[in-house]
Amino acid sequence: MHDTAPAQIAVIVAGIDEEYQHSVLEGVIACAREKNINIACFAAFGGVVGNSQYDVGEYNIYRLINLKRFDGAILLTNTISDRDQREEIVSNVLKSGIPAAVLDSDAVPEFYNIRINNNIAMQQIVEHVIVKHGARRLCFISGTAGNPEAESRKQAFLRVMSEHQLPVEQDLIFEGTFRPADGAKAAVALLSYGRPLPDAIISANDAMALEAIRTLEQNGLRVPEDILVTGFDNTYYAQYHYPALTTVSRPLYDAGYTACDTVFRVLNGEICSRDHAMEAFPVFRESCGCSSADETDIRAYKKQTYELLNSSRAGVSLLNRMTSVLAEAETENELMQAIGSFMSELECEQCAICLCDNWQQAFHEHGSEDDNQYCIIGYTEDMSAPLIWDHGEIGCINRFKSEAMFPVPHETGGNVSFFLPLHFRERCLGYYIITNSDFPLRSAHCHSLMLNIANSMENVRKLLHLNNAVRELDRLYVIDPLCGIYNRNGFIRLADQMFRHCIETHDTLMIAFIDMDGLKYINDNYGHDEGDFALQRLASVIGDVCGKNTVCARFGGDEFIAVATGVSANAGIILESEFKLHLADVNRVIGKPYTLSASIGSFVTKVEPDMKLFALIAQADQIMYEQKKRKKTSRYLRKD
Repeated sequence: MHDTAPAQIAVIVAGIDEEYQHSVLEGVIACAREKNINIACFAAFGGVVGNSQYDVGEYNIYRLINLKRFDGAILLTNTISDRDQREEIVSNVLKSGIPAAVLDSDAVPEFYNIRINNNIAMQQIVEHVIVKHGARRLCFISGTAGNPEAESRKQAFLRVMSEHQLPVEQDLIFEGTFRPADGAKAAVALLSYGRPLPDAIISANDAMALEAIRTLEQNGLRVPEDILVTGFDNTYYAQYHYPALTTVSRPLYDAGYTACDTVFRVLNGEICSRDHAMEAFPVFRESCGCSSADETDIRAYKKQTYELLNSSRAGVSLLNRMTSVLAEAETENELMQAIGSFMSELECEQCAICLCDNWQQAFHEHGSEDDNQYCIIGYTEDMSAPLIWDHGEIGCINRFKSEAMFPVPHETGGNVSFFLPLHFRERCLGYYIITNSDFPLRSAHCHSLMLNIANSMENVRKLLHLNNAVRELDRLYVIDPLCGIYNRNGFIRLADQMFRHCIETHDTLMIAFIDMDGLKYINDNYGHDEGDFALQRLASVIGDVCGKNTVCARFGGDEFIAVATGVSANAGIILESEFKLHLADVNRVIGKPYTLSASIGSFVTKVEPDMKLFALIAQADQIMYEQKKRKKTSRYLRKD
């Protein structure tokens, strides 16, 4: 690490809206600011909405990480429920060679493991429930399979059960993911078994334990009178819940601080232990039947509760107002302006929305879907930042490289940036960067806000392609697909406008009717492909001789028409002359065994209110027909 440049450390985590992650990150951030370190925290919300496609989009944020730009890393891989993601992250960090601290995992000896001794505290909790409260049948709600912390807590539970020679009933062991919903599912399952409840529920964390209590109470059961419940982590809600939750207190803030400090000291050449153990201790409260002195500072509790409610109301208000405004946006610029109007409420120094180069793409120009047109894995090489909020000023960056991650790199130290995924289901749209703000950690609505923006961007994208599709359909409606000029529908639409304009301005109108000679002869003798070729060449001649104020169209099978406004009295004569010259030139160029020929009739008139457009078209048709009759033959002659 250079002495003058601040250290750059990447933090990799999931679920920053949960208290464990929040507490650890607070410690990391405190150390980083104390030591002038720049932190880039890459965070996903995988496993939250129960949608595998959504999780693909969330976890994609980890593929943005360019470890070549970092001096060290802090891994909270124990918060990532997807095993493949955890393994990929660990593999990439190992390959990078940068020093890394990991929370509660001894799976990789190359990493500096900042661990909290889960075993002893969990054993003490289970021992307490069995010995102190006489529990014999115990239910266990585990954390994520393969997660070191989850495995450690489960093994501690099983060890104590074995030591007391208590049977472990397999249908009382529930595999969870540390999410509140897992506690509810376990409680529902217990209630549906149709046999006596266990004496106690031992949960691998507080979130699952509290939700289990809520579900039990909704079904008329009391904790601890009917069943004991314990948790793990000593979260805010565990402390202030009623009944207060028996749990395990862990030095999470200290663990985060130590992880950051360890990496920093290694970067400065110090030798640090690969294993740093911290102790946890049980806290026995009401949910297991213990009565403890109320140590709650009621004033502090009231203040915290008010701030929590006030923050929740403010978050809901922000979300509702933003939803209303974003619903009106129909373009990317309108969307970014709308989002920018709310940036001050995030109380951040900087915020950026970075978009993939192809975020709007989903269809070919001709309308067929192409999955390769947008990102699912990784990000485009080139990115844009259409919205950059910087200390109250709004700007943008049209193009930067995704490998740089930041559209505008920090020139100072002590900055903490959260990189959050921006996606719609599995489709990667880009990412957010929120710098020097506790909004991602303190707000319960950060994730909802990001979803709201992503949904609005998807609406804009779909509206863009819908408009493109409408324009394409309109084009197909008015354009002849063979000749590439207007068809009858297109001609009538435009010619009617020109006709009405001439009535209002008393301007002149020229109508020329053109009929191809001998199309049947060409089709019969040379095939329909050759007939199509002849029609295309004739259409190109007509297009070449029509001026900028002229509309030309294929009116029928071998009939063409041209209309022009504001022309001189001899415009028809000039048009017919140019047409014949161009037709002769084309015949010399194409060198076909037939002569491309057509009859043309035209006239110029001043449009009066009592005139009808189709009557004038019929008049031009009649003039053309008279010319055709004067020809010696209407068939093509084979060249000698």
